[in-house]
Amino acid sequence: MERNLVTAANDAAGETQAKPYVNPYFAAILLGIVLFLAFFITGSGLGASGGLNRILVVAEDLIAPGHVDNVPYLIDMAGGDRNPLDNWIVFLTLGTVIGGFVSGWRNKRIKVETVKGPRITRETRWLMAFIGGTLMGYGARLARGCTSGQALSGGAVLSVGSWAFMFAVFGGAYALAYFVRRLWY
Repeated sequence: MERNLVTAANDAAGETQAKPYVNPYFAAILLGIVLFLAFFITGSGLGASGGLNRILVVAEDLIAPGHVDNVPYLIDMAGGDRNPLDNWIVFLTLGTVIGGFVSGWRNKRIKVETVKGPRITRETRWLMAFIGGTLMGYGARLARGCTSGQALSGGAVLSVGSWAFMFAVFGGAYALAYFVRRLWY
């Protein structure tokens, strides 16, 4: 009863309450079904770096088309008359971004904020996020797949390389956390 009064007071004041998250076990079952359907329908698993990579190749092809036409990895995506956006993984990536936004909007979780610890400035938090994102992006290209593609898709088909990658990701994260934890607490 008290929660309803608080919610009503917040709503009257123009504040909104975020809806509760989905049960994680139920979400895991749904993710497993989506992964199975991805394998069944497309013959490939899930991942994000492939779609982002293809979107970046479009920009690269506009800036330096000669480079794209001389690199074998890029020729397969955008060389000659090929359109790098003509691939299902691009739509999966765009759908993930749009779906995440719609879900956040629908469940009243969209807000602009920088989540950080008390001993770190906002600028340092953004710098650390940029460095971490850059390292993960480089690692995703080096590993030929992002953590979602490696862990979900590779792990689901029991790929030894994917399991080794994920152990390395978690081990590296724990090792690095020791040195950067002071930025959070």
